[in-house]
Amino acid sequence: MKFTINRSAFISQLNNVLRAISSKTTIPILTGLKMVVDQNQIVLTGSNSDITIESVLSASDDSYGLQVDEPGSIVLPARFFSEIVKKLPDKQVTIEVTTGFQAEITSGTAKFQINGQDAENFPHLPEVETDKTVTLANDMLKEVIRQTVIAVSKQESRPILAGVHVTLHDGLLTAVATDSHRLAQRKVQLDGVDGVDYDVIIPGKSMDELSGMISDVKDDVQMQVTENQVLFIFGNTHFYSRLLEGNYPETSQLIPDTADTTIELDAGSFLQSIERASLLSHESRNDVVKLTIKPEDNLVRISGDSPDIGMVEEEVTTSAVDGNDLEISFNPNYMKDALRSFGQSTIKISFTSPLRPFTLVPTEDTENFVHLITPVRTF
Repeated sequence: MKFTINRSAFISQLNNVLRAISSKTTIPILTGLKMVVDQNQIVLTGSNSDITIESVLSASDDSYGLQVDEPGSIVLPARFFSEIVKKLPDKQVTIEVTTGFQAEITSGTAKFQINGQDAENFPHLPEVETDKTVTLANDMLKEVIRQTVIAVSKQESRPILAGVHVTLHDGLLTAVATDSHRLAQRKVQLDGVDGVDYDVIIPGKSMDELSGMISDVKDDVQMQVTENQVLFIFGNTHFYSRLLEGNYPETSQLIPDTADTTIELDAGSFLQSIERASLLSHESRNDVVKLTIKPEDNLVRISGDSPDIGMVEEEVTTSAVDGNDLEISFNPNYMKDALRSFGQSTIKISFTSPLRPFTLVPTEDTENFVHLITPVRTF
């Protein structure tokens, strides 16, 4: 095996594939990067058995300046190999495997030799054979992930909640995540997906990695699903993730459809108020912030305190306040995550009672995005 390639273009693709490679794997070969070279392309593969990323570097793309002298394949120690390539002196790098599984890396006056492994021993990629491909707009997919993945559970006691439940039915894509203390649900109507139904649970960690990768490209994303894998295709990259097995809890009935008290306000300025209030609440053991609403006086006040340090109180600017008087306490971290997902839009927060979950929705699109937070009992 022997090829020469533009070093900086090679590094950018190495960085993509390295996202999937973990040094903590129980399968030693998965700490390596698989390279398969044929006459007109190089395929780089990295995997941690949950996520697999494959990048194709084509000789027809001039930016790679790829010249293949001899096809072949090898698995090289990923982190070590990428560090070497990043520190090489020349614009071009030549990689050659002569005898056995030893690779020679040459660039300018520098030459490295590192030991590799047989690519045949690298786990084979899952085969995703389906004619049910769904095209997702890059910006839309990024937004859906950003708005839902924050509610994914970090606890291992209920592994099914560590994923985002994604369904597609009658053209309606729905993504839901909950950790049993909060819930985020986003719906998007898709065109041209007649006859395609999905019901899958994608790990939150996979969604996070995917979001980071599609931020670097402008292409639409193709999504394909099989029994235990989902595949996202964008640019020259294939991103595979295993699916979580099991039944996701029924969440639709958790979202209340009535409210006794509602307020409308700017998400950005309310976020700043919560951040100020949580400066003190974080120092107390229970870490809660209290919201006091008195519609008759058009008053909305937020407060936080720490017995050791002091207290904070601030009146919140609102555009509408309706319903009954209410005092409710909640985890400020959950509220901050939710508010960030709304950006600078105006939101409506609906409450039923001090101990019942309350909802946040954007005022311009109340049907397709909802965040639900469970309050904290303080008495």
